[in-house]
Amino acid sequence: MSIGNSPGNSLEDDRPSVGRALQQARIDAGLTVDEVSSATRVRVPIVHGIEQDDFSRCGGDVYARGHIRALARAVHLDPAALIAQYDAEHGGRPAPTPAAPLFEAERIRPEPRRPNWTAAMVAAIVAVVGFVGFTLFSGGGAQDQTVAEESAEAKPTKAEPKPSRPADPKPEPSDSDSAIAAAPADKVTVRLTAAGGQSWISAQDHNGRLIHEGVLRQGDSETFTDSERIDLVLGNAGVVQLFVNGKEVTEVGEEGQVQRLSYTRGDPEVG
Repeated sequence: MSIGNSPGNSLEDDRPSVGRALQQARIDAGLTVDEVSSATRVRVPIVHGIEQDDFSRCGGDVYARGHIRALARAVHLDPAALIAQYDAEHGGRPAPTPAAPLFEAERIRPEPRRPNWTAAMVAAIVAVVGFVGFTLFSGGGAQDQTVAEESAEAKPTKAEPKPSRPADPKPEPSDSDSAIAAAPADKVTVRLTAAGGQSWISAQDHNGRLIHEGVLRQGDSETFTDSERIDLVLGNAGVVQLFVNGKEVTEVGEEGQVQRLSYTRGDPEVG
C-alpha cells in the first residue's frame, strides 16, 4: 500500500525551477539565446547559466533578480512570480540596510563656547590703568611729542602708489568641464564615476563587443569611447555619476536598481 503526497506538495514539486521555466518559455516563444541576449543586454553565457539554474555569473542576488526580471519580460512571463520563487529557493530576500544618518557630522559638532566676560573686563581695566600711568609719567615730553607730530602732519606727503591688485587665479576645471573638453564631436564618449558607493558595470561597443565588465568602487571612474554607440548595464545605478559626450545625465536610476542604457553621438537628452 503506497501513501501519496498531499495535493499542495504535489503542485509545488511539479513546478519547474526558475531557469527551466525561462528556458521553456523562450523555446515556446521561438526565440534563440542570442535573440534574448540582444533584447535584454544580458550576455549569452549568463543566459545559458540562468537557464541551467546557475546564478554564479550574475555577480550577486541583486543582479540575479535584475537578470531574471529582464529575461522574464523578454519571454512573456510574470517577473514577480519568478523573483519570488528565486527568493524562496535562495534563502529569501535580504532585509534592507538602514541608511546612515545624513547629518552625523552636525550631531558630533561641539557647541560654540560662550564668551568669557570676566576675563574681558579684567583686560579692559588693566588697559585703562596702564594708559593713565603712561600719561602721568610722560609729563611734558608728551607736549613736545604732540608739537612734533603736528609739524610732521603739516608737511605734504607724497601719495604712495597703490599696489596693483593681483589678477584672480583662474579656477581649476571641474570634472564636468574636463569631461566636456575631452569629448570628441565625432565619437560617443561615456564617463562613469561611482560617486555614492560601488556599482557593477558593463559596457559594449556598437558591434556588441564587451569593452569592460566589473565592479566600479566608490570614487573610481571609467571612460569608454566608440565611433557609433555604447551600451551600458549599471548595477546600483543610483550611485553612478554619468557624463555622455561631455554632458551630465542627471537621472540615471535609483540605488539598487539595474539600468540598461544606450548612447550615440550628440546630446544624450535629444531623441
